[in-house]
Amino acid sequence: MRFSPGENCWRAAEAGRIAFLVDGQAYFRAVAEACEAARQCIHIIGWDMDSRLRLRRDEEDGELFGDFLDRLARETEALQIYLLEWDFSMLYSLEREILPLLSFGWKTHDRVRFALDNEHPVGASHHQKIVVVDDQVAFVGGFDFALCRWDTSEHAPDDHRRRDNGESYGPFHDIQMLVDGKAAVALGDLARHRWEQANGESLPTADANQQDCWPASVDPELENAKVAILRTEPKYAGRSEVDEIERFYKAAIEQGEKTIYIENQYLTSHVIGQALEKSLKQKQGPEILILQPKKCSGWLEEETMGRLRHRLLSRLNAADHQNRLKVCYPDRTDLGGSVINVHSKIILVDDSLLSVGSANLNNRSMGFDSECNLALSVAENEAVADLIVAFRQRLLAEHLGIDPQRVAETFQKTGSLLATVEELNGGRRYLQDLPYQEDNDFSADLPAGEIADPEQPLAFDDLLDHLGLGKEIPAGKDGLKYKAWRFGAVLVSALVLAAVWRWSPLKEWVNLDTILAVADKIRQSTLTLPIVLGIYLIGSCLMFPITLMILATALTFGPVEGFLYALAGSLLGGLASFLLGRWLGRDVVAKLAGTKLNRLSRRLAKRGWLPVAVVRVVPIAPFTIVNLVAGSTHISTGSFIIGTTIGMSPGILAIMVFEGGLEQALRDPDFGSITLAVGALIIGALVLLLGKRWLMGKEEEIDE
Repeated sequence: MRFSPGENCWRAAEAGRIAFLVDGQAYFRAVAEACEAARQCIHIIGWDMDSRLRLRRDEEDGELFGDFLDRLARETEALQIYLLEWDFSMLYSLEREILPLLSFGWKTHDRVRFALDNEHPVGASHHQKIVVVDDQVAFVGGFDFALCRWDTSEHAPDDHRRRDNGESYGPFHDIQMLVDGKAAVALGDLARHRWEQANGESLPTADANQQDCWPASVDPELENAKVAILRTEPKYAGRSEVDEIERFYKAAIEQGEKTIYIENQYLTSHVIGQALEKSLKQKQGPEILILQPKKCSGWLEEETMGRLRHRLLSRLNAADHQNRLKVCYPDRTDLGGSVINVHSKIILVDDSLLSVGSANLNNRSMGFDSECNLALSVAENEAVADLIVAFRQRLLAEHLGIDPQRVAETFQKTGSLLATVEELNGGRRYLQDLPYQEDNDFSADLPAGEIADPEQPLAFDDLLDHLGLGKEIPAGKDGLKYKAWRFGAVLVSALVLAAVWRWSPLKEWVNLDTILAVADKIRQSTLTLPIVLGIYLIGSCLMFPITLMILATALTFGPVEGFLYALAGSLLGGLASFLLGRWLGRDVVAKLAGTKLNRLSRRLAKRGWLPVAVVRVVPIAPFTIVNLVAGSTHISTGSFIIGTTIGMSPGILAIMVFEGGLEQALRDPDFGSITLAVGALIIGALVLLLGKRWLMGKEEEIDE
């Protein structure tokens, strides 16, 4: 395969040196060394970042990531450090550092600039993992600067260094690719482009002829080879979809003749599954060895992504008539109940193609999330063949706990990748077949893929359209079918939620009767009002989702009292953070609000109550951020209170309407209660939609 920019890659650029960093000890040490050599700029782009991560673990009290960046900025005059993290979903809020804008944006030097990237469709994520230092060296792969990533290639069960934020975690396996030269410059361009897309700010390139930033601990494994940069980007905000990674994987699998070696966190992609299935159905085709984690992280992910993986494995096994497929997970005899978390995302095809990056083999990474991979081809440089062979031997040696030379000798003897694994398996470290099971219960028919692993983006307005609430319904017979189909989609979604409640641990962990008993005590207390207002006050200041607080209020007090309490609490919490924003001033709020400040300021610049109300029903930023930014502008307190009251009312009313049906569905999730909940949901959505349209219409009148 030859690389052709605009067809199968974004750019193809020469790298003077190339190396692979396997597992966290090697990667974090190398990236620390490269950053310490920086003189102009460091770009770090990731899905997650945590200031409490320790890059080096040789000492018990290793330097924390946030302190490390702060030190670099203070020690090196004019060094600019740009951190761009996904503006993550609240689903991950309990797994991440609280208020990273404070940890990176406030506690560090002014030249450490942190921003959140929310330039993606609803439900999508910014998933690229890129580090570029002075445009001299660049790292691309599966690693984030997140907790629970550091490990050695031993993946020992009792490594005391595998401990973050006071808690131990299990073995973790991942891979990053390191390049320099023009390939690093191109990745710097990609990082600056993403920053400008997210922040509206154009960043300068680094000057040439700076000192070498290649990390001292890393020996190059290949020199002077062309590297292709592959991307996934969803269709969004007028930008076209980019599916370079998907097209590369399809072509690479189709090209495979002898061996395909894959390591990946997930295996759920329809397109990649079809390509593998087609390869396995050939009379003469490659052996396929796929390494995965034994199980997905957490019961919810196991019940969604894990179930989707089982379905795809079932198809692949049915197509494997020649016994050319092995799907397995790495293990050790002394791990006990722990598992090695395979987080790497690589593919090696024959001795001719290789790719390392951030893209999982799921639908999201092929068209929904933003991704970045690097690729090498023997068609561009013959030396790539030896590199791929050595890399495959190195990885198999790690997973089997032996020397790479033994892998090479055994493969030469057997001439088969799967036979080599079979002969070398059985030691203290080994590759175990991944168990899978057929889906025989009713949940096999639920559209888990559309919910957990979508292929295409669906914006909020499109979601309303999908539910039949945002556009006109066709008349006649087709209109009836249309309505029935939309209602069925809503009902299936409700059934999924009911199934999660009934058959998941959630029902045991969060018992509704217990919650309502606590709610009864609050209702009967003489301090009910101060307690509720205090919860809203504290929750708003801590950026706890206002929607969840309103829903809890509805479940506790019912629709009438709940509406009054929720509105009063929202006003008090909003006013507190509004006054805090006024006290802090624009400069400090800019660090907290990040990219959202300019857009919010433009909205609120019109003054008066209406823009405040509009951003309540068209939330372009979290509740507390809106309050802080409003406080930092010259909008009056009275206008803020009026706008918040009017803007919050439709949403609160919608939740109150939905509350009765929701509680009944949670108590007894049968068809009748679910139908009631769905009806309440539709009515609530209509209330919210009508409120939104009225406010948007008022704003358009003012604009005219």
